[in-house]
Amino acid sequence: MIREFSLPYGKRQLPVKLPLAGFAGEFLPIRHVSGKTDEEIIEHALDNPVASKRVEELVKPGQKVVIVTSDMTRPCPSDVMLPPLLTRLNKAGVPDDHITIVIALGLHRKMTDEELRRIVGESVFNRVKVINHDADDVVQVGVTSRGTPVEIFRPVVEADFLICLGNVEFHYFAGFSGGAKAIIPGVASARTIRQNHSHMIEDGAVTANIKNNPVRLDIEEGVKFIGIDFILNVIVDENHKIVAAASGDWIQAHRFLSRRLEETGAIYIDKKVDIAVVSAGGFPKDINLYQAQKAIDNCAGILKKDGIMILLAECPEGYGSETFRQWITSGKKPEELIQDIKNKFVLGGHKAAAIAKVAMKSRIFLVTSEKLANEKLTGIEIFTDADKAISKAFEMKGEKAEYAVFPLGASTLPRVKRGEN
Repeated sequence: MIREFSLPYGKRQLPVKLPLAGFAGEFLPIRHVSGKTDEEIIEHALDNPVASKRVEELVKPGQKVVIVTSDMTRPCPSDVMLPPLLTRLNKAGVPDDHITIVIALGLHRKMTDEELRRIVGESVFNRVKVINHDADDVVQVGVTSRGTPVEIFRPVVEADFLICLGNVEFHYFAGFSGGAKAIIPGVASARTIRQNHSHMIEDGAVTANIKNNPVRLDIEEGVKFIGIDFILNVIVDENHKIVAAASGDWIQAHRFLSRRLEETGAIYIDKKVDIAVVSAGGFPKDINLYQAQKAIDNCAGILKKDGIMILLAECPEGYGSETFRQWITSGKKPEELIQDIKNKFVLGGHKAAAIAKVAMKSRIFLVTSEKLANEKLTGIEIFTDADKAISKAFEMKGEKAEYAVFPLGASTLPRVKRGEN
């Protein structure tokens, strides 16, 4: 007897067959159906900002406005969020030719015109200027108390009024995405990003923690040098539908959604399991291994020692970072990669070290596309057939092995109930 599942994989669903015995459960984020459309949720958020006036009451006629939004590696529905925002700016006396949309790339590749058009929507692309962030065209505006030089994309620094869009999800070392992350790392220099991210190896730099998180605190201290005048952030579900939105103050609106996400995304499992079957969540969360790694980190804590994670991630764009590729294919042992990142922080290498940290306690089977089929990765065994990965996992852990299924690994934070091992 078998149990059948259909799990997100790229832009499609992958059928997966698992044993009837040993099933601990299928775990998904809690979803509250509002009955409202995406547009209605956005309008309500803009009408009711958190700790702020409405955007149309803040902006002044004729100001040069910059709107920073996410690239295609993030499930941020910019095409839905931008039109009502532009309407309010226009009514407040800011014409389209005074508005620039900046795509926050961090250190990701530049987006093509066709991709830009798709991200912001056809009508918006034809109305206002849309540009990629350039990590080399930056202005230093200060240095944080942790020593991070704050170098920000020139058009962002020169804006009269700055708005940031984003989506809030769990982040494995900044606590949550969204908020000020649109600026650092979104539109910062490589030097700024590298120094900020180096704090990921410190205590407190973990998923769902903000209060004493050194990475998040450094980000927000750095952003204060330029300030953000208004944000609009959302939480989206696996179908990219908006389930919650908040606008207003760049700290308080972000905290509002972070609390909401933790309430719905943190789920509790009775005890640790031998095998975790995890989908990164499909496109764009599995666009490359760099992004899919977040699901590994989220779900690693529910595995018993020497347990096995089977990660489903298509990775059509391969690694997503050349430095990450060099580190994860270096042939070094997991403990060597961890020591390397402690000796010298290298952006891109940090992802390999994060995987290595999990691989020190568990095995990772990656079910992926032909793009990575013949690669040899530190801490990861590659499969192009889910059935073969599952078969090997149960051969190793036994036919009575306990397992759990996580269809949305990057959006789920499984925790073992207190007192359980």
